[in-house]
Formats: sequence, C-alpha cells, structure tokens
Amino acid sequence: MHFFRTALTTAALAAGLAAGPARAPEPLTFPSVSGRDLNGRALQLPKDLGGDVDLLFLAFVRGQQSDVDSWKRFADAAQKSRPNLKVYELPVLSRGISVMRGFIDGGMRNGIKDPAARAATITLYLDKQQFRHVLGIENEDSIAVLLVRRDGRVLWKSIGRYDPAKAPDLDALLK
Repeated sequence: MHFFRTALTTAALAAGLAAGPARAPEPLTFPSVSGRDLNGRALQLPKDLGGDVDLLFLAFVRGQQSDVDSWKRFADAAQKSRPNLKVYELPVLSRGISVMRGFIDGGMRNGIKDPAARAATITLYLDKQQFRHVLGIENEDSIAVLLVRRDGRVLWKSIGRYDPAKAPDLDALLK
C-alpha cells in the first residue's frame, strides 16, 4: 500500500513539473465606467464610489433582483459594522438601449422611494460583453458580487446567490 501511494505521489509531482509552474491568476481591475445613480447624479466608477472598499452587486437581467436580495441581510450587517464599506447595486445594461435611459431609470426610481437606496443604485449602459470579459465574468446567467477598492482593484469576486459558505472569505477581507 505504501509503495502504491508513493508511486501515485511521484507521478502527480512529475505531471505537475512537466506542466510547468502554476501561475497565479491575473489580478482583476474594475474598469473605469460612467453611470448615474437613480437620483440622477453622474458618477465615474470606481473612483466616485463612497467607501474605502465597496461591495458591488452586478445584475445583468431584470429577473436577477431576487439573487441580489439574497445578499441583503449579509450586506446590511457588513455595512453597519464597517463604516468604511459601502454597498451598491449596479444594473448592467446594454449601451444600445441607453436611448431609453430616462424610461428605464425612471421605472426603477419609481420602485425605490428611499433616496439613500436610489443613491446606491447606479445604472451602467455599456458594452456588456467587454465589461464582463475585463472582470472575468463568463456569462449573464447569474449576478456577480465584487469587493472593490476605490483604485479599482478587485479584492474578492463571487458569482450567484448568497451562500453562507461564501461569507467567511469575504468577512476576512473586510476586517
């Protein structure tokens, strides 16, 4: 049994060495993009975001609001206990429909009465495919959650609904 385990370990090491050294993934940087919050204020992201670090929820299609909402309890508690953290929802829409911005943003604004919540909702009209590519987001099937510094460095990324298994890594970065 010992021989078998040693042979497997040797084979695994050899395979790893043959493939070359493992490379760390390239660090992600949130691209500089323009948007407007639902109060109508123009912003340049990420530099105009309000926290030392910001938790961003990127939704690509209308039906993803429930996925964003699944993070609400965690995000509210994190923001309450860490004054340097701000939380934002970023509906990511195609540049091609920006001609309908007034109608789309107006509809969202009518659904959100709280001015603070409106200020924390920033619509982006851009080339969605290029934006996703820069951030390493494969598709629009799920929301993306990013922890981003004001300089754009992405410290943490997750895809999809809230899962308690995701919280410890994010909590550690927030401390």
